[in-house]
Amino acid sequence: QAQLVESGGDLVQPGGSLRLSCKVSTIIFSMSTMAWYRQKAGQEREVVATITSRRTTTYADSVKGRFTISRDDAKNTVYLQMDSLKPEDTAVYYCNASPKNSDYWGQGTQVTVSS
Repeated sequence: QAQLVESGGDLVQPGGSLRLSCKVSTIIFSMSTMAWYRQKAGQEREVVATITSRRTTTYADSVKGRFTISRDDAKNTVYLQMDSLKPEDTAVYYCNASPKNSDYWGQGTQVTVSS
C-alpha cells in the first residue's frame, strides 16, 4: 500500500476548478507538515502550499487567493482546492509529507488547464 496516494488531476478549461486529494498513511500524517508542490515542463519543482499539523498555512505568491490547502485528520487526507485556474497552472502536482527525520512523496498527478 502506497504511503501517499494522490488523485484529482484532470484537464480543465481556464477559469475552472479542481480539487486534489492526497491520502496519507496514518502513522505519518497527524504530526506531519503537509505540502503540495508542482513541476512545470522544463522547470524545477516548486512549493505551492503547505499546512502544519496546527493548520497554519502558506502559499506561493502565484496561487494566493486562488488555491486553498486543507487537511482532514480523521481521514488522513490533505486537499488542494484550485479555483480560477490559469494555463500557467499546468503542471504535475505532488503531495509531500514531512514528519521528523523523514520526507515522503506521492507519485504526482497531472493538471492541465487549456481551452
